[in-house]
Amino acid sequence: MATELETGSPSVRQIQEMIREGTEVELKLVTGDLLAGKVRWQDNDCIALVDQYDQVTIVWRQAVVYLKPRVA
Repeated sequence: MATELETGSPSVRQIQEMIREGTEVELKLVTGDLLAGKVRWQDNDCIALVDQYDQVTIVWRQAVVYLKPRVA
């Protein structure tokens, strides 16, 4: 049975706002890797990030250390 995304959660709402606004973000992984791009979508398990070359990377939420707006 599928679980719906907790749209009342502040973190989910903030990521949804970043998706709507097309905000560039930095996403740091537990491996120390730093990814940059725009969040295309999110679900309960993953976040899809699109980089400057339009390549989509799907990241498991449990691998994320932080996600923040990118400062130019």
